[in-house]
Amino acid sequence: MKLYFVRHGKTQWNLEGRFQGANGDSPLLETSIEELHLLGKHMAHIKFDKIFSSDLPRAMATAQIICSENQYSSVVEPHTELREWQLGSLEGQKISTITAIYPHQMEAFRHNLAKFNNSIFGAESVYNTTRRTIDFIKSQKEQSYENLLFVGHGANLTASLRLLLGYDFAQLRQQGGLTNGSVTILETQDFEHFTLLDWNNVDHLKTIETVSV
Repeated sequence: MKLYFVRHGKTQWNLEGRFQGANGDSPLLETSIEELHLLGKHMAHIKFDKIFSSDLPRAMATAQIICSENQYSSVVEPHTELREWQLGSLEGQKISTITAIYPHQMEAFRHNLAKFNNSIFGAESVYNTTRRTIDFIKSQKEQSYENLLFVGHGANLTASLRLLLGYDFAQLRQQGGLTNGSVTILETQDFEHFTLLDWNNVDHLKTIETVSV
């Protein structure tokens, strides 16, 4: 079974460099909507047995755009388990401001989650945010599906997918996070062992690059 994971399109808060988290949300940028239509066309030939999305508006809008371009009829199912990391007092704050106040914690958040102290911000722990998402992914084990699409969020998906691939907490963000509107593909036969087929792919944006050149 192939599992496709898409981070939602770029939003206004992404542009402004703000934390969004599980309780914050802002609209998709117009440029992002165009890019998501390209992504939908890029994957239009794939028949997804199910399309799951975080129930947050930015993720649902992303999933619906992708769905609108697909050759096969499908319905987007919203699920709270796929929500972004609940970041407590960080949500809505400028990343640059928080980095100036808590430089070591922000360094840990970006590069070594084993050292991130979530209690300082009243945020979800690394374990809790990844466990709810991983448990939901693994709940599809008994189904006879071929292709599943999950639309979610950068911090949560980056950590959750790397855990599925066998990384430990200290390694979850060492190589950076997922790009807005990117596609990551994992394959599994038993939902215990996962193989990475593609990571953070944005090949659909080459269409824009070709036109601009």
